[in-house]
Amino acid sequence: MKRPRLPSRIRTAAALAAIAIASVALAAAPLADGEVRKVDAKAKTITLKHGPIPSVDMGPMTMTFPVRDPALLAKVKAGDKVKFGAEKVGGEIVVTALEPAK
Repeated sequence: MKRPRLPSRIRTAAALAAIAIASVALAAAPLADGEVRKVDAKAKTITLKHGPIPSVDMGPMTMTFPVRDPALLAKVKAGDKVKFGAEKVGGEIVVTALEPAK
């Protein structure tokens, strides 16, 4: 027997719920260690010298990243030690969380 097709709003709600669950799982990933080399508020980017970033399978290096929320950049300046989260978004790695290291 063929199952009836769910209405599109229910399929959309289910897809959004799955995305939200995946986002929470990513947000729970451990933060990586880094040192701010440059903040470019105009370009909405940050250059970090960082250790391994397990969430995106990246080894240590210095790299410039776009940030998801430009307001994060106001919290840091060049030379600051930071903890940060990153994820792959649309084929690029984006900083999604940023806080001064304690």
